[in-house]
Amino acid sequence: MGTAASETTDGGSALISAVRAGDTALVKSLLQEDSDPDMREAAFCLAVRTYAGDIAQLLLQHGADAGQSSPDELLPLREAVASGSPVLVEALLDARIRDRYPESELLETRDLARHWHEAGAGAELRRRTGAKETLVRTRVQDDEYYSIGELTLGGTSVRDGHAAILTDLEELLGIRASFEELMARALDHDQDHTAWGRATILLAHRRDQETWAAAAALRTHPDPSHRLFGAEVLRLTHLFDDSDAEAFAGPALDIFIDWSTKETDLTVLTEVLNALGEHTDSRADAALLAYAGYPHGGVRCAVAAGFGTESELPAFSDDVREALLVLMTDVDTAVRRGACLTVGQGRDRAPVLVEAMAALLDDADRQVQVAAVQGLALHDDERCVAAARRLGPPQPGFLAEEHYLDAAWRYEWRRYGR
Repeated sequence: MGTAASETTDGGSALISAVRAGDTALVKSLLQEDSDPDMREAAFCLAVRTYAGDIAQLLLQHGADAGQSSPDELLPLREAVASGSPVLVEALLDARIRDRYPESELLETRDLARHWHEAGAGAELRRRTGAKETLVRTRVQDDEYYSIGELTLGGTSVRDGHAAILTDLEELLGIRASFEELMARALDHDQDHTAWGRATILLAHRRDQETWAAAAALRTHPDPSHRLFGAEVLRLTHLFDDSDAEAFAGPALDIFIDWSTKETDLTVLTEVLNALGEHTDSRADAALLAYAGYPHGGVRCAVAAGFGTESELPAFSDDVREALLVLMTDVDTAVRRGACLTVGQGRDRAPVLVEAMAALLDDADRQVQVAAVQGLALHDDERCVAAARRLGPPQPGFLAEEHYLDAAWRYEWRRYGR
């Protein structure tokens, strides 16, 4: 393919320039515009060589073919592992080039990841650089969903995602780490760290009674972080259960209903309520109702988002409807937005709910207004059209505005054929 030549002959490529600048947002925008389709493989190689794993993954998601690159155009797997960036390692292990790495190399890089993890990224970085100055720690986004730590010393930077990399390599090699070991890797970090996410997702996908029992036993652990880990594994196990029998639905609901009445830690309670919101059972709604007026906004937000999971029902219960009406006037912006999304995406066409959404078109927060536009469009209320026009084109924000505002366009097309 000749990446260097591609860069030389097309040095003005907007996509290559954006990758070289590390501008993830611009790369995403260019890819959505289908800009430079022939430059995607060159851009992928450049992203990998410059340690921009998130951009490399973005390019793969938008059609870049890793298989078109030659090994000498990419970063060696060992260097990617040492960098501590899970998303960078994941890009190099793309299915189209995974067979380039013999098992012996995968085992060596597994051992390297384990060494960095057990030594500690900071301690290993200091040993390798020999620098004496203070270690600088920052938090960076490694992929679309998780963030990790970045450590800089003596002009050298590494990320602290070696535990997540170790988990990924073990899975690829067919090595089954124990529940306890995966939990220990997660608990070295917080819930937003990649190491935590990799561990809970891997355990949840096992969907076996041994893992279920180990996670369920944590609900009485004195340390909230252990309870949080157990709650997330149980929640994801049920969420990922695609079997016809849904073997974990009943046990999970019983556990989370009981747990919700006893949990005292706000973070764990929020996770438990999020889990209840994923169940299509009136008992889950009843458990959520108990927290509709809770003083903490994050808890109320979980309640607002959790109602209405049983979407096949034509209407909310009277108690849930009343709770949602109150939550749509909550002082917390996220709660109002969550309640509006729940009402908008539900099948309950009660006029009082539609009018409550219409009132939010004048909310002080744009994202609440966007949610109201979508809700009214889904309920075939023509007020969504003028409101969408007032808001103008989609803007970057917490919600994917383009998707939500497009609901008003789709309403116009359904009603007016334009």
